[in-house]
Amino acid sequence: MPLTLNDAFVRNCQQLLNSLNGLIDKGEAFAKENGISEEEMVGSKLAEDMWSLPWHVRSCWVHSAFVLEQLPSGQFSPDFTVQPHTWDAMREEVKKTQQALANIDEAELEASADKPIAFVLGGKKVFEMSAKDFLLSMSQPNMYFHTTTFYDILRMKGVPIGKRDFLGTMRLGG
Repeated sequence: MPLTLNDAFVRNCQQLLNSLNGLIDKGEAFAKENGISEEEMVGSKLAEDMWSLPWHVRSCWVHSAFVLEQLPSGQFSPDFTVQPHTWDAMREEVKKTQQALANIDEAELEASADKPIAFVLGGKKVFEMSAKDFLLSMSQPNMYFHTTTFYDILRMKGVPIGKRDFLGTMRLGG
């Protein structure tokens, strides 16, 4: 049986989002236990020129549910107009993303695989490729990057998390 876009992309996004939920919970609990304000913890960055936790959560939505929503239009332009600036808002963003992914029509997704999608930034087309290549070589690496960076920020702040927290629940046989 050939690998589908749903298996290769959507299910991996779902796994990352499940782990992100756990990371949010552990980050919040650690901050409370250690007297770190929500503002300080949520606003943490790996480096001054990088994004804070809310941006990484939003990016996970952008590069999963939002990109899939944009496929029929043939254009993808990231949307960072709203940021989830609290632990609860980040959890809500993840929940919204998970719900959208759970409702993906697998047949429609597979039918879009070879259709072109343009990456548009600031109203200008930057590049164009097939939907499957866009999902697997642009959006999926971004999902991993932003989930990893969220994890790394928490580790930098001292949250006791490990690889299992990042991996989340793996697909064991199905």
